[in-house]
Amino acid sequence: CLIHFYKRMTAFSEADRRQILESLTQAELETFKEAFTVFDKNHDGTITTKELSTVMRSLGQNPTDAEVQDMINEVDVDGSGSVEFPEFCVMMVKKMRESDTENEVQEAYRVFDKERTGYIAASELRMIFAALPERLSEVEIDEMLRTADKDGNGRFDYEEFKMMLGAEHRRSML
Repeated sequence: CLIHFYKRMTAFSEADRRQILESLTQAELETFKEAFTVFDKNHDGTITTKELSTVMRSLGQNPTDAEVQDMINEVDVDGSGSVEFPEFCVMMVKKMRESDTENEVQEAYRVFDKERTGYIAASELRMIFAALPERLSEVEIDEMLRTADKDGNGRFDYEEFKMMLGAEHRRSML
């Protein structure tokens, strides 16, 4: 089934989930429990798509039903169609990690955009990539720059920079 394939592609492994749950402090668990009870409107120990949608709308978000279902499917490892507390904890840690990664990318961009012009020159990125401990060939650097430079101007705005780092991250995982 396509839904189960999607869940396997986006979900943490069982070992990852266990490690995440075991690494949480008592204070983090209490904070997550408080947040969970906000979502769990009928206090049955699960968050349904309806409950998640209601809370998100109350926070000014306007997700479609499909978006809410996708959010639940992403963490619903037991296939119940709703999110139980352990799954909620894994989801919260995942969202916090994504936020940390985004902050790191923003900080890196600020460092390389020394003049605060809103872009980084290809020549600067070429020097940076050439100096990395993991050596990239000229061909690899050229390909990364060419692929990410969507408008072909030889300068990289934040979105192009972020896309390039994502491509580099995927390449290093292969």
